[in-house]
Amino acid sequence: MDLKLHDIVELKKDHPCGSRRWEVLRVGMDIRLRCTGCGHEVLAPRRKVEKSIKRVIPKEETP
Repeated sequence: MDLKLHDIVELKKDHPCGSRRWEVLRVGMDIRLRCTGCGHEVLAPRRKVEKSIKRVIPKEETP
């Protein structure tokens, strides 16, 4: 999967705050994501993140 910095991704499951959208902050063997709803940050292995991504949201669709 081709992820770039500051891409917005939609995950399959909701975060406890109710948001599904996350911003990519770091790309490498591990990926750092920030929840766009509450600001919570997560660092997870690339394989796990790629499995949980539903889609990458185009720039035109983000507010």
